[in-house]
Amino acid sequence: MAEFTPITTQEQLDSIIGDRLKRGKATTIKELQEAGWMSKDDIAKVKAGYEKQLADMSAAADEQTKKFAKYEKDLADRDAKIKSYETASVKARIAHEEGLSYDAIQFLQGDDEESIKTSAESLKTLMGSAKPNPAPLANPDRTSGANADYKTLLHNLRGE
Repeated sequence: MAEFTPITTQEQLDSIIGDRLKRGKATTIKELQEAGWMSKDDIAKVKAGYEKQLADMSAAADEQTKKFAKYEKDLADRDAKIKSYETASVKARIAHEEGLSYDAIQFLQGDDEESIKTSAESLKTLMGSAKPNPAPLANPDRTSGANADYKTLLHNLRGE
């Protein structure tokens, strides 16, 4: 064993303690790494990787959110369109049942069948019980096309 030499200066004490601290720190770091602990540099690398993944996932989530918002808007527009078609169909059916003309459909009001039926009944009482005029029948003497005017002229000249 080496002989003990007394420490007489602060520099000697600092060097001895510094060496022992370095050995202790190296031993502690080695023991922690063997136990599964990571160094500051390893933690910084893992953190950078996680931050990159988080940024990528956030961008993808934002893109999906925009995409789904567009789908929700399209779905709402289609639902409104379907509802308007269904309402128009109910109005046409009720107008036919009440004996109203096709032109009277635009005057019917309401969103559900009950209110449309009430509107049709009140419109029918306002219009009276007169049946709508039937469509005019076709005139067989009247021909269409380029020769129609000549035929009319000839017919008038003969006096028929």
